[in-house]
Parts: sequence; C-alpha cells; structure tokens
Amino acid sequence: MSGGHYNEYACIVMRKQLSIKDDFVTRAPMRLILLLILLLNTLPAVALSIYTEEWPPITFSRHGVADGMAVEVVREIQSRIHDNSGIDVVPWVRGYRELETTPNVMLFTVGRSDAREKIMTLVGPVAISQTVLLCRKGEAAGLLASGTALYSRPVGAYRGSIFADAAAAAGFVEVDLAPTPQVTAQKLLGGRYDLWVEGSFVVGAVLKDIRQPPDAVEVVKVLESLELYLAFSRGTSGKVIQRWYDALAAMKKDGSFRRIYNKWLPREVAPAEIREIGLTPAP
Repeated sequence: MSGGHYNEYACIVMRKQLSIKDDFVTRAPMRLILLLILLLNTLPAVALSIYTEEWPPITFSRHGVADGMAVEVVREIQSRIHDNSGIDVVPWVRGYRELETTPNVMLFTVGRSDAREKIMTLVGPVAISQTVLLCRKGEAAGLLASGTALYSRPVGAYRGSIFADAAAAAGFVEVDLAPTPQVTAQKLLGGRYDLWVEGSFVVGAVLKDIRQPPDAVEVVKVLESLELYLAFSRGTSGKVIQRWYDALAAMKKDGSFRRIYNKWLPREVAPAEIREIGLTPAP
C-alpha cells in the first residue's frame, strides 16, 4: 500500500473510531437513564414491619416460627408480590402500639371498628368470626335468666383487644383485662369471674393451650359478627397497600384463599368479598 493510500485508509479508520466513540458518548447518558429506570422499577418497596399475635388457629408461633391460617395467607401474598419481610409474633399490645405509631407497619388480624377505620387502612376481610360471651359449662341458662343483671357481672377479655371493646359496647360495666386469651380463660375457669368475651374461632385452641377440654365452657350469647383484616399503619405507601390488595383479590378469585381457609377452618365459609377501607393511604 502506497503512503498516500495508507494515510487515506488511516484517516477513514480514525473517523470511524471517532464516530463510534461519539456515538457511544452520545448514547451513554440515555443508556444510563434507561438502566436507572429499570433498577427503580425492580427495586423492592420499602420493607414492611409485619406483626401478629398468639391467637390460634388464626395466628400463632410454632417452634418460634409464625404459623396459622392468616399467616399462611400472608405468606402466599408475600410470595406473589416478592416481599420477603419477616413475620414477628409479639404480644398484641406491642403490635398494636407499633401499628398506631410507626409508618410501614402491617398487623394482622385486626377486627374492624369505626374507631380503627380512622387511624389505619384495612384490607380484607381475611376471616369473619363471631364475638361470643362464654361461661363455665352448665351455667349459661342461669346467667341468661338473670336478665339485665347479667351486665353487672365482671367479664374477662384480653387487653387491647376488640373483644374488650365489644364487652364495654354491649353494656358490661366491669371488664377485667388480661395479657392473653389463655390467662382470661384460666381466670374464668378458676372462678375469678363468670363471663369471658372472645372470638369464636379461637376458643377451642385457647382451652387446649391451658390443658382444658373443649366443652369446659359454653356460649351464653353471640354479641356480634366480626370481620378481621390486614391493617396497615398511617404513612404506609398506597402503592404498597395496593399490591397487597391485588394479591389477596387474586387469591380469592383463583380459589387459593378458600383452600387455605378451609384447611384451618373446615366448618367455616371463607369470605369471598375484598375491600380496602379506613384511612386513605399515603401516596
């Protein structure tokens, strides 16, 4: 190759290299922007702190690990939305305090009430229970025969629960608060008081926990029907809550929610409806 041709060839190669370099420099910012958008879309949402309580068979701990009907539902939702937040089983009072005071907290299951709808966002229902007034076996007829005097008797419920609220709302003037349903049941059977307010789902499991037969108590009357929800604290992103809502709605549509529900509560009808109620979530 002659010197002139070589120089011309070298110039062409150099121009192509410069063109490629310029093209890369020009497109690099766009590539970077697209990469950032992709990363932002795939980053997990702000992690939730998830709490539940000892309330078998709905929620409880087995060998230090959360278990129960609602826990299985929550874990299925988590698998669908790729959320790997842990589930901490804590005393109800602690979990409820976190829900009231800290953003990005989810507590389950929470009974629906007008007061709670003002301070939290509820998604569900994940169960519908009955709030029942219980007594020791064989005493229901006599208690009912006492008429309005029934409401002057002390009644037990566990602290911070919607069952304590239900007892007060029903007209009971003296509500004895215990730290757990198990302590409440022990006080009833020990004669500390004659009445106990609790969710119908859990009575059998509570009695089993304290080594008492399932027929140790009987129902005096049903106080109310109670819807149970997943509760999200003030300040939790609406986008996060929507993902949970959509996943639960999909589970109710495809039958997986009903299968889980009937696995744990074979004689109950799984609630098919889905709603978000209460506090309007953060953007």
